[in-house]
Amino acid sequence: MAYITLHKNHFFNNLDIIAKLTKAKDKVALVLKDNAYGHGLLEIANLAREYGITKAVVRNNAEAKQIEDLFEYILVLADVSHEADEKIRYTINDLDAIENFAKNTKVELKVDTGMCRNGIMMSELEKAFECIAKQSLRLEAVFTHHSSADEDNKYFDLQNENFAIVKEKAKSLAKKYAFTPLRFHSANSAALFRCNDFTEDMARVGIAAYGCLESQNSLHVKCLKPVLSLYAQKISSRTLQKGDCVGYGAAFEAAFTCKVSNYDIGYGDGFLRSCSHHYKTPQEIQIAGRISMDNSSFLSDKKELLIFDDARVAAKFADTISYELLTALKEKIPRVVT
Repeated sequence: MAYITLHKNHFFNNLDIIAKLTKAKDKVALVLKDNAYGHGLLEIANLAREYGITKAVVRNNAEAKQIEDLFEYILVLADVSHEADEKIRYTINDLDAIENFAKNTKVELKVDTGMCRNGIMMSELEKAFECIAKQSLRLEAVFTHHSSADEDNKYFDLQNENFAIVKEKAKSLAKKYAFTPLRFHSANSAALFRCNDFTEDMARVGIAAYGCLESQNSLHVKCLKPVLSLYAQKISSRTLQKGDCVGYGAAFEAAFTCKVSNYDIGYGDGFLRSCSHHYKTPQEIQIAGRISMDNSSFLSDKKELLIFDDARVAAKFADTISYELLTALKEKIPRVVT
């Protein structure tokens, strides 16, 4: 059966680097949404707790409830509260959504500083404070999200300038509406690794913790180590003669006599079909034709095949990013901490 290994030492190495940049472990909020970027929500959450991480960020209530006993602070990015919870905070993404939160819920206000996706408009800041107070919510923080921390200096700088304006106005409004002390955060992985002197209250770190940040060419980024490796087991083998064809569409034709084996990993498991025809494993073993739903053929006779150990490299075969490759991996694949 195909399986995933999670390298504990690599994960802790990455957290060491991140904690050094934030200047404290308690300023690291580990992003665990979408099954911890495909790594396994509970597996990574337990490792993070062992390391000493106290803050987590998730997508919805279901994820938050699974890890509630493992962290002191949990931020939900895209759901509403049904009841107040001392550990779980909820993101306000839109002015009209404020009335949907249960009274006394701890909330954090997201402000759109230029990404034009989620968050209230900067011009809506005072109205948001007013509505939050009217709804009897407990506002703890104001934050934003960068669109181009890993790409464009100009737009990254613009969003930082806008957030500085938001922070000053929010501090004044916090006194007016008795929401003090108020915390602020904006840094994702790429933003944190661009920062020369981190001063915010926390950083929301995802892809860097998993060792697959690829935006900067800094020493810190180069020291990150991928946490996840994907393996597959052999189902069957056969010898091909020149001209024999493999799989659907007879997409691979043997140019010479060779050995081909079928392995138990396919697009139904999250091995992207766009890797068909040209994929090579870290050992330079060539795929043979199309990836099927439940299996893939390679020019190999090995009982076990390492499919990838660095999602950044593997993603290039699918013309995509490591995020997509990792989050595509299905929860049904066993995950083993090594």
